[in-house]
Amino acid sequence: MMPRGRPRALGAAALLSLLLLLIGFFLFRGHPEYGRPHGVAALEGDPPADHRGHNSSDCVPPRPLLPKCELLHVAIVCAGHNSSREVVTLVKSMLFYRKNPLHLHLVTDAVARNILETLFHTWMVPAIGVSFYDADELKTQISWIPNKHYSGLYGLMKLVLPGALPLDLARVIVLDTDVTFTSDIAELWALFANFSDKQVIGLVENQSNWYLGNLWRNHRPWPALGRGFNTGVILLWLDRLRQAGWEQMWKLTAMRELLTLPATSLADQDIFNAVIKEHPGLVQTLPCVWNVQLSDHTLAERCYLEVSDLKVIHWNSPKKLRVKNKHAGSFRNLYLTFLEYDGNLLRRELFGCPSPPPPEAEQLQQALAQLDEQDPCSGFRQQQLSVHRVHITFLPHEPPPPRPNDVTLVAQLSMDRLQMLETLCRHWPGPMSLALYLTDAEAQQFLHFVEASVVLSARQDVAYHMVYREGPLYPINQLRNVALAQVLTPYVFLSDIDFLPAHSLYDYLRASIEQLELRSGRKVALVVPAFETLHYRFSFPSSKVDLLALLDAGALYTFRYHEWPQGHAPTDYARWREAQAPYRVQWAADYEPYVVVPRDCPRYDPRFVGFGWNKVAHVMELDAQEYELLVLPEAFTIHLPHTPSLDISRFRFSPTYRDCLQALKDEFHQDLSRHYGAAALKYLTALQQPQSPT
Repeated sequence: MMPRGRPRALGAAALLSLLLLLIGFFLFRGHPEYGRPHGVAALEGDPPADHRGHNSSDCVPPRPLLPKCELLHVAIVCAGHNSSREVVTLVKSMLFYRKNPLHLHLVTDAVARNILETLFHTWMVPAIGVSFYDADELKTQISWIPNKHYSGLYGLMKLVLPGALPLDLARVIVLDTDVTFTSDIAELWALFANFSDKQVIGLVENQSNWYLGNLWRNHRPWPALGRGFNTGVILLWLDRLRQAGWEQMWKLTAMRELLTLPATSLADQDIFNAVIKEHPGLVQTLPCVWNVQLSDHTLAERCYLEVSDLKVIHWNSPKKLRVKNKHAGSFRNLYLTFLEYDGNLLRRELFGCPSPPPPEAEQLQQALAQLDEQDPCSGFRQQQLSVHRVHITFLPHEPPPPRPNDVTLVAQLSMDRLQMLETLCRHWPGPMSLALYLTDAEAQQFLHFVEASVVLSARQDVAYHMVYREGPLYPINQLRNVALAQVLTPYVFLSDIDFLPAHSLYDYLRASIEQLELRSGRKVALVVPAFETLHYRFSFPSSKVDLLALLDAGALYTFRYHEWPQGHAPTDYARWREAQAPYRVQWAADYEPYVVVPRDCPRYDPRFVGFGWNKVAHVMELDAQEYELLVLPEAFTIHLPHTPSLDISRFRFSPTYRDCLQALKDEFHQDLSRHYGAAALKYLTALQQPQSPT
């Protein structure tokens, strides 16, 4: 959780700076006019600038004094799962270079707000504030505008920002989600100093011939001043805009143009340009380097070949990173640098600026400071305290329709178990909530893995929640809790990623919940008997009869029968063989069955990290809360073989690891006794058993 050492962060910064320098050097060197003085060569067919020079973006930015520790405000419109991922990359690029505190104003739909609220709460970056604004409340102000742009209504919302943002907010930088910073955003903020008293909007010239109307026959763009301006990066002087009557101004302009034009093609950008065409004194032209536009018909080359010190890259083509541009590969590498950059390294304070950490981070720092570094178990305790950065619903997800007996499969996994996902989807047709413990770079590999899979890309009812790696031990129960917290169905099947449920289990569980009338409020945990195969290839049983045949033939075993029989012995497999109806079993020491419970069941104890006692403690808590354990006679799930994890190896070969696990068990039992009193005394025997594996 805590920021990494400074040498590593400085090393990453140095490498990124070198990458930028090399990109600029080779692009500049390859220009046919290499060596000529800086400045923008006139493009062939350029319209003349007006007498104020409003339509020519100077490529050499002026150098106003940068504000020291001034709070900078940034507004972004974001909707949906994919746009939320883009915002994260944009924010990483801003945080990497920034030296000022930031406040983000995020106009979002419900999906993006849920994702980004969780992300920023768990990211715990110092000196960054976040405010959310409901995009649904703004839709009525723009829904009357026909728009052909792929961004839909959300692409028009920048028009209403002066009214949506707080009235005491005077200035704001407005960004599209598909931009990447390559410099300190404070330099962009400083350009407000160049505004005249009448200027209210800062924009970079549009780097294509779109608004000249000559791209194809019968091309009829909205009116613009020359090439027009691109609205991917905007400086808005809000109080001046409000005083100038911005809302009435843009609405009257839009209504007038829509009398002769069927719709906007480039969303808000068309309306901004139409207003500027009529009121050119409103705009301050920004240097081209603050919005290098990589569209399909871009003319940006004449900007970036002149100046190596690029500031903002804008992927404003619908093709995004797949845009065809002879220099796109170099810019793509720059984008990937931030896409895969470890966001944990950005949890760094601003030296020289007051940057108090969020309250949760301050409490965490105090708890970490109290740890005894000489304690051989300090690694366990530090991992337990870690607040992992969490990106819920990383991929597009459609919530299941509400059904009273529906069940979500809950599991967690790391990169080495991705291959289980396709098979699991074939076995479980219902909703799933999966927590993945990955690095930022691995998260992108996972994204490509899903996109390339016909099976996985077709499943919109599987929610993937990214928990970013931090620390040496696998936070198994924290992962389970993340997945459990995002479940939307009334019941959950608490499984593990190495298990394949019976093909019929999803339907059988829903029918059992209805037959047992669990909705009446009974506190019941339905036990799904667990088995295992030692073969990487075997014929999966289609029924209980087939499973018993494989069991009798020695092709299957009851789970952990050879290593840890007490973990599942209370299920009473001999009785299960003959059972025709659900039967009750009693809790026993080290019992760790896979169960179906209501989604508001107790959460897993996060102190158990790595390998050992993580499920045992949870089942003990279920028993302490008087859950009845019922074994289902036709249910089963089968564990597939895999290479041992690093944490299993540590458990097996490190006496210190096992001693620390025992200490955690003792502490857990003490907490259980304090919470449940005399009723928890029976669990004391659990501590007298040999070490359990899970």
